[in-house]
Amino acid sequence: HSQCALWKDNACCTANTSEEAHQDQSYLYWFNWDHCGVMPQRCKRHFIQDTCLYECSPNLGPWIDQADSSWRKERMLHVPLCREDCEQWWEDCQDAVTCKVNWHKGWNWTTGTNQCPQGSLCQKFKFVFPTPADLCEKIWSNSYRASPYHRGSGRCIQMWFDPTLGNPNVAVARFYA
Repeated sequence: HSQCALWKDNACCTANTSEEAHQDQSYLYWFNWDHCGVMPQRCKRHFIQDTCLYECSPNLGPWIDQADSSWRKERMLHVPLCREDCEQWWEDCQDAVTCKVNWHKGWNWTTGTNQCPQGSLCQKFKFVFPTPADLCEKIWSNSYRASPYHRGSGRCIQMWFDPTLGNPNVAVARFYA
């Protein structure tokens, strides 16, 4: 569905999951992107793509790590995200607003969806995450590692790619495996 279509030829997600990845209040995680006001669409598309990659990509095996939490048993850790993908994510989100550096933990969930913890301050991403690497590495507690490698290098995972040219992440996963 939509942005998750990049993985339609070989996906680890269902059509329902890929549809839910595009919802503001998805049943996947009950996560509210708009916790500090409406997130601009140019920024939100990166979070949708991040969800599609996480839920649908069959090429994350080398970076799957055991997780000991109530809501999941495994996670991705230190996925080398291509430099351009990380930089564009930061560029498109720098004026979006958030109240937390690490979105994996520390939210107020009393309403059933994430809300900023009491006493936290909503600030622009560019202040919360001063560099692209800060955003890519810290927002999901090191799920990604900001790679110095460029798209097409065969050494980093691309969040965005042209599916008509094939999935470049197949070779990357094979290299790291």
